[in-house]
Amino acid sequence: MMPFWELTEDQRAYRLEQARTLSDEARKQLLGIGMQKERTVHSVLKFYLEPDVDQHEIPIGSFIADIYHHAPMEALEIQTAGFGTMRKKLDAFLKEFPVTIIHPIPWHKWVFWSDPETGEVSPGHKSPKTGKLYMILPELYRISSFLNNPNLTFLPILLDVEEYRILDGWSKDKKRGAHRIDRIPIKMGPSVLLQSPMDYVHILPELPDPFTAKDFIKATRFSPRAASYALSALRTLGAVYQCGTQGRSYLYTTLKEE
Repeated sequence: MMPFWELTEDQRAYRLEQARTLSDEARKQLLGIGMQKERTVHSVLKFYLEPDVDQHEIPIGSFIADIYHHAPMEALEIQTAGFGTMRKKLDAFLKEFPVTIIHPIPWHKWVFWSDPETGEVSPGHKSPKTGKLYMILPELYRISSFLNNPNLTFLPILLDVEEYRILDGWSKDKKRGAHRIDRIPIKMGPSVLLQSPMDYVHILPELPDPFTAKDFIKATRFSPRAASYALSALRTLGAVYQCGTQGRSYLYTTLKEE
């Protein structure tokens, strides 16, 4: 089967529609491991990446691989957040075969609100925020010890999604602190396979050279903590280097093309 990153936009749309159909059928009919608790983005992506359900949820030792291929041996793990929870699984898998972590990132998002009392759902409101591929970077900090393992690669994917939330928050309009019910993928956006240090440089936003942590925060719009995690991961990967100081701030530069 052709890798999805080689598909045309029309082919991607068709495969996504197929994946949504297969995911809906599986969630209704199967009682496989984790199926009932699985969120829609995770389930749809699993069928998008591998339509054959026989290669889903494969027990390997004490762990379960989201997708496992026998020839060649490889595992695909779909992780929306909380990369730190994968450490034990990665420690076991990476000793035996390559692993690709797929990280879905909302690209454009439409938010729908559900009234818990009436069941009424509001029209969708488009969020002003736009997802970027570099948003995977802070999560990498949580698995720093594995980042330079040659068996590990990452695949951030941008998705257009419909997000459904329930009006149960603590603010007057009940939106602040409200719970998210689910996200439904409606379109596949850009993606990139991250294998080499230069691959990470290519997904960064435009930065001065050299740059400070404040420059990085301004360019990425990360919080200071997320920016610190991202820079630490980039340094571990060899994509960013410390190259001096400016006053009390460190200066950084990116790896350059040879």
